[in-house]
Parts: sequence; C-alpha cells; structure tokens
Amino acid sequence: MRIFISAGEPSGDIHGANLIRSLKRLDPQLECVGFGGDRMAAAGGRLLYPLCRLAVMWIARVLANAPVFLQLLSQADRYFRRHRPDAVVLIDYPGFNWWIARRARFHGIPVFYFVPPQLWAWAGWRVKKMQRWVDHVLCPLPFEESWYRDRGVAAHYIGHPYFDELSGQQLASAFLDGQRDRLGPIIGLLPGSRNQEVERNLPTLIETATLIHADRPDVKFLVACYNQAQREFVDACLDGQRLPIATFTGRTPEIIHLSHACVAVSGSVGLELLYHGKPAAVVYRVGWLDLQICRWFKTTPFISLVNLLAEKELFPEYLSNRSEAEAVSRHIIGWLNDRRAYAEVSRELVALHEKVARPGACDRAAEYILAKIPGRGFRFAA
Repeated sequence: MRIFISAGEPSGDIHGANLIRSLKRLDPQLECVGFGGDRMAAAGGRLLYPLCRLAVMWIARVLANAPVFLQLLSQADRYFRRHRPDAVVLIDYPGFNWWIARRARFHGIPVFYFVPPQLWAWAGWRVKKMQRWVDHVLCPLPFEESWYRDRGVAAHYIGHPYFDELSGQQLASAFLDGQRDRLGPIIGLLPGSRNQEVERNLPTLIETATLIHADRPDVKFLVACYNQAQREFVDACLDGQRLPIATFTGRTPEIIHLSHACVAVSGSVGLELLYHGKPAAVVYRVGWLDLQICRWFKTTPFISLVNLLAEKELFPEYLSNRSEAEAVSRHIIGWLNDRRAYAEVSRELVALHEKVARPGACDRAAEYILAKIPGRGFRFAA
C-alpha cells in the first residue's frame, strides 16, 4: 500500500511526520511518499521534493515561485499516473494542495485533507473546492466538523495534531537551569517560522521589547528562532540595540516554559502557548494590500487559534500593516505588574487546555484514513 502526502510548511512537516509514524505503526509495510520536509523524511517518508523549504505565502511570493509549483504539479501528476497511490493526504498549504487534489481526483484517487485550511475564517466560498476535489476532511478544531457537514463535505473531528507533538516534548533541563540562574522575569519573543513573517514582524517585536525595557529594566528577553539563518537575521537586526536580549535556535518550548508572558506572531505556536498555559499578545503585520484583502475575506472576529477556541479574546491580537508595539507593550507590562490580571488569564488558559488539548489526533487520523481506503478492510475504532 502507498500513500502520497503533501505538506508545504514547517508545521505541516511536523504533522506529516507524526502521521507517517502512526500509519506505519498500523501497517509497517506501508509506503509514504510525496512532498514535505526533513521531519517527514526522518519519519520514513520518501520525499520527491522538499516542499517545506519553499514555504511562501501572499500573492506576490506565490507568483514569483509559480514555475516551481507548476513543475511540482506536473511531477505529482506523472507519479499518480505511473505509480497510483492508494490515497492522497493533504496538509494545509491550500494554494498548491488544491491543485494536487484536483489531479488526484482526475486519476480517481481518494483525497483526505488532514489539517485543512481555515475556510470558515475567511473566503468561505472556497468550500466548493472541498466539495469537488476532497473526499474526507479530518478536522483539528471541534466546530469544524459540523461546519463542513452542513456544506455537504464528509468531515470527521480528530483533534489538533499539534498536541501530539507537544505531548512528546522533552525540555532541555540544562538550558532551563542556565536561564533561571539569571535574575529577572523573562519575556519570550516568537517571530514565526516563515522568513517573510520574521522580516515583517521582527521590528514590532524589537520595538515592543524596547518599550517594556524602558518601564521594567529588570526584564530580559529571549528570542526563539526557527533555524540558524533566521537567527543570524535577527542578530543583525538587534545589532546596536541596548537590550538584555538573547537569541536561540530550536529552543521554542523552553523559552515559552521560562517566560512570564510572550509576544508571538500568529500561527500554530498559539497552541503551544495554550499547552503551557502561557499568556501572550499576538501580532501579525502584513502589507497594506494584503491587509485590505484579509479584511475583505475575513469572516471571524479573531486570528489566534486560542481565541477562536475560547470564543473570546484571551490573547490580545493585532492584525495590522503597522507596528502595534505600544499597545502590545501595555499588555505585557500589565501582566508583569498586575498579579491578579495575570492569574485570571492563566486560569482561563488552564481551563481551555483541559477542554481541547487532547493528544492522539495522528493515531485517529491514521485509523480513519486506512478504514476509508476502498478495499483496505481496516477496521476503524470509532
């Protein structure tokens, strides 16, 4: 049996890797092949192309890489024709994965969307693509299942696979001890995993840190960088800044754990903050045109997954085309100075964690996929 998996972002690489492990536990002979990243390869997947290294978003960046996407689509189509997988599993990354779904449907291959795009949040008309090209949607958020079913799409709630990754995390004790030896509260700065996110949002994070430092000189800042290249970029931007700040690669869980609160670029890291019960302010800075497009298509009041799950604003959030450092710094300083306000947010995060943060999503997804493949005969444990 062969399953084709397509993931195009760092978070998708994580989810794809955990799904591959779950699939192989159920069927050790199963072959997983497709587009993804280093984690999927390490989990036993065979990559036709490292698509996660090409993680791009927004119209201009996508158009600039259009020839590469067209080449990869052609490669996938040839693979479907010559090697015909038993199923295609898509992980987020809708711009490209819609086309993969379309070609899979043309060849009569069942298509599963694992961690689907948040169609209910903006541009809901795209659900027509799900109706035409996707056979099953595996929903990470509890309200998504009914949303899709009401629109005629076969959907099944499995929980968010990010909690699978978080439940297996082991924090580096030496790093934690080394940071705790330094006096003063810690504020974590989480600039995102995509290069363009870091480039656009880092100035806001640095300005926020500067304002906090002016009010609370005892605070120190730790920056969680996704890779070494991003760390070098952040270090260059911090050159000449008179801040008690340090940058690290591969230490996001430890930095969140150590922090009194965080300033985070909106994304799946919000679930990690929820998992650790850590208050945060969320920013997402985009270009003026991108902001107008977002406002036109956006249909939910929040951009943070935590706020969407809570159905209210636990994390102050700012989707903007300018720096919101002044407002963000006020929230962080408030949590530093007002113990009662900080404790209330922390309590609400703990309650939300207990409600939604259940691991095992990848195991449930693997069982569902194998059960729904025609002729497979795998018994699904509902």
